Amino acid sequence: MSELEYKIPSHVAIILDGNGRWATSRGLKRSMGHKAGFENLKSLSDYIFKKGVKTLSVFAFSTENFKRDKEEVDYLMDLLVKKIKQLINKKNNVKIVFSGRRTGLRDDVLSAINEIEELTKDNTEHIFNVCFNYGGRADIVDAARKIAADYKNNLIDLDTLDEDKFNSYLYNNIPNIDLLIRTSGECRISNFILFQSAYAEMYFPKILFPDFKEKDFDEAIEVYNKRDRRFGGIKK
Repeated sequence: MSELEYKIPSHVAIILDGNGRWATSRGLKRSMGHKAGFENLKSLSDYIFKKGVKTLSVFAFSTENFKRDKEEVDYLMDLLVKKIKQLINKKNNVKIVFSGRRTGLRDDVLSAINEIEELTKDNTEHIFNVCFNYGGRADIVDAARKIAADYKNNLIDLDTLDEDKFNSYLYNNIPNIDLLIRTSGECRISNFILFQSAYAEMYFPKILFPDFKEKDFDEAIEVYNKRDRRFGGIKK
């Protein structure tokens, strides 16, 4: 494949799966897997942006994850509060945003989220979309509620509502996903960014996320470049 034909996806989304299994397979607490996953995310995200990806979305904590053991949930919350600033890399000029419901989150978690969004709001080169307390169905339902409220207040004409306009009502107005990766070998998207992933290419490596390194991402890009993306049409 020539350099002219080689394409870097503009928007990559990753379901960070396998942290707990990574830890238990080593006789460690599941929390140690989440710690290892976060450390990997720091270096991997920098590499992904350097490759030319404009938007990176990651599934860090779902609305359903509150069903897990309280110790594990508390650790994930503490991890965000204590470590989230480490995702900032001034060289990459990355704007960090959070997608998900703010209700139900601890005050210190909300403060950490608000702080990092404020610190990076003027960055323009890349977007790092962290999906935390996120659910794809909730994203769509909450968007519908916003539209209904705007309609009630005469702020929107429903005749002008199209897919792009609807997208602007979601938690963040991010572009459509080109490549969606779920590590650990599980072949499902588990309620992750349903609206913008309608035509995403999907890739399911068996590697657990803490072990998903730069070479593995490069392999995902190679696979992506071999896909025939037609968006419902036919290439002539």
